[in-house]
Amino acid sequence: MDMAVGVVVGGAFSAIVTSLVDDVIGPLIGMICGGIDFSGLSITVGSANLMIGNFIQAIINFLIVAACIFSVIKAFNAASSRLKKPVEEAAPTTKICPFCKSEINIEATKCAFCGSGIEMDAQ
Repeated sequence: MDMAVGVVVGGAFSAIVTSLVDDVIGPLIGMICGGIDFSGLSITVGSANLMIGNFIQAIINFLIVAACIFSVIKAFNAASSRLKKPVEEAAPTTKICPFCKSEINIEATKCAFCGSGIEMDAQ
């Protein structure tokens, strides 16, 4: 269930998060770092152009999507745990022999393992 919710929510928020990172967070981080625009940040190695800025934006997208999914799942689990009825524990069906410490039936008056007589209220 959690995985299905994560996939659906992740797909639905993908465009919103991409826009948030590209249009809001990216420029803000760029201003803080001295006007660097991450989308154009690249390193040239030989004939290859490594788009470091796009990679940084993809990491930020992932972190925001993960935080959103985590929040939704956390809220869903909290709501479902509040709605669950507490499970009543069943009455014990066994007791421990006070002499040999073996587990015996709760109604037994004599231990099947050591042969000791057991009081009815000893448990």
